[in-house]
Amino acid sequence: MGLKMAQEPATRITGIAIAVLFMMFSGALLWYAQKQIPLGTAYAVWTGIGAAGTFFVGVIAYGDPTSFLRYLGVVLIIAGVATLKLAN
Repeated sequence: MGLKMAQEPATRITGIAIAVLFMMFSGALLWYAQKQIPLGTAYAVWTGIGAAGTFFVGVIAYGDPTSFLRYLGVVLIIAGVATLKLAN
């Protein structure tokens, strides 16, 4: 959301600050996850959560278009990440 906010001149600085803060928090969580699970699984979970979360934020907060296939894609991402974790 911070990067989206940064596209508007009125909220550019705030958006960049929010983006950097959340990137640092997200990176710290990835670092912590790698202590417990293999790197490939940790990265897949991290990117999967990011992709699905960004999709849902876009739909809810910004009115991004939706369709059955878009929702199916997100379900497949989540299923793939869950499968990687369960196969651990």
